[in-house]
Amino acid sequence: MQTATERRVISSKDRGALAKMVMRLFDHWNLSTVDQAVLLGLAETNRGALARYRKGESIGTSRDQYERIGHLLAIHKNLRLLFPKNRALAYRWMSTRNKAFDNLTPVETIREWGFAGLLMVRSYLDRVRGS
Repeated sequence: MQTATERRVISSKDRGALAKMVMRLFDHWNLSTVDQAVLLGLAETNRGALARYRKGESIGTSRDQYERIGHLLAIHKNLRLLFPKNRALAYRWMSTRNKAFDNLTPVETIREWGFAGLLMVRSYLDRVRGS
């Protein structure tokens, strides 16, 4: 059985792995640092946090950030399932204008609407995928 200290250490490692994972995803999506910060719910100028996450330092423990990362990873999963043979399309989809979002890109939708925009993008993909 693990002690509380051991669970915290594992949790910290997991948060570091999560940070690196989401930063790799942002690289695949070819997002600017401003867009990366916005998608994580950070100030647009918080490049320091992004640099730390890229190194594998733990994502913060706020519920908002965890939920955002969960939705971003779900968006990625949906895109990979929708476009299994075309990774390039799956990766550029977040930066492609879409009539479903009033001709904004999904990233612009999230920037404009915040967390609600993130939910809009994820819900749209869930519906398109039929889940």
